[in-house]
Amino acid sequence: MSEPKDRRDNTTHDQGHIGLKDTFASRRYFRKFEGITQHLARVAAVMQGEGRLAERDVEILTRYIVQMSFTFKALSMKYLMVGRGSSIGAALSMDRVESGFPVFSELMLMANDAQQAARHLENMPSVGALKDEMVRKLVGEREVPLKLQYALSQRLYYEELLKGELFWARNDPRAEWDGDLGERRRSYTLHWAVYDSQINLPTVYIMEVEDSGRTALPKDQRRWPEAQAHLMGQSMEGLKLLTIGKAFDEGFDDLHPKRLRRFHIGPMYSSAFTLQSGPMRDVLREAKSPTGQDWALAWTIEELESARVTEEKSGWFGTVEREVFALDPFAGRGADTGATRMERAIIMPQRPFAVLEEKQPAGFASVRKFVVSDRGRVLSV
Repeated sequence: MSEPKDRRDNTTHDQGHIGLKDTFASRRYFRKFEGITQHLARVAAVMQGEGRLAERDVEILTRYIVQMSFTFKALSMKYLMVGRGSSIGAALSMDRVESGFPVFSELMLMANDAQQAARHLENMPSVGALKDEMVRKLVGEREVPLKLQYALSQRLYYEELLKGELFWARNDPRAEWDGDLGERRRSYTLHWAVYDSQINLPTVYIMEVEDSGRTALPKDQRRWPEAQAHLMGQSMEGLKLLTIGKAFDEGFDDLHPKRLRRFHIGPMYSSAFTLQSGPMRDVLREAKSPTGQDWALAWTIEELESARVTEEKSGWFGTVEREVFALDPFAGRGADTGATRMERAIIMPQRPFAVLEEKQPAGFASVRKFVVSDRGRVLSV
């Protein structure tokens, strides 16, 4: 049976969110993201080859991208049987207007399910037992075992949750040691990620920090939990990097942020699933790409770097280091962006790229293009 091109009429709507209640549409959506996450890892590798990302950056980004792929795999199991029966399962809620990704509440529900996954699996038949029962239904009773198929999909969902290493709504900071810079001065790369609740998009943060504290940061039972809580509390789309960097610098006298980057993964555009306005919607419609090739993914990198260090008085006789961050010098944009530089990119298959090049819409001249070939190779344009 061939898959329908578009099933928007089989969705539920709520403030730009839709529930993918059609079986084929839901499965096609997850297959699309399975391919996109693979392309993201290749894009990071291409940027490393160009010298735009360091090896450590690519390792960190790849880790979060893999976690995203595991999250989509788990959700695909949860909603595998959607639309196959009036009483079987709810539908995945996705943001069709802003991001093209699942809505924030989906990840919150998934985190709650993960806490109870072991208890659910204790009371469920094994995969083998469910498959045997399905065969008996098919052969003996000549009946499609929809409820057994649903039970199997839920078991596979909980098994995926138990494996862990998924991309959660909050992925708390980790510290990776980069080396000693001298006596009582160490260098760390801190990284963390969130699924932004306002824009329904995954966002990854990487911060290079020098630590002049008495105890190494990850082993410091006072500073490390406090630093983790501080960074998570500042991880919001509406805050500029300059705000985040200065708040961290001023909040910890012996932690010195030298470089902060924020990676916005998305939005995802697809004429079959999303209703975003703007040039990309027209490009995808005109491309008329086959199933699996009808998409484009935005990718934005913001970067804040320390330009120099000053000293401020602390107490009666002490001084502390403070960072002076460099801002984008062109046309005063640094004050607007709150960053040293910002790079926008878009990843898309060949056919939409050909239409984009032909139309040359305004605002895309400075956007990096990564083109995915039919064989999955990523080319930087």
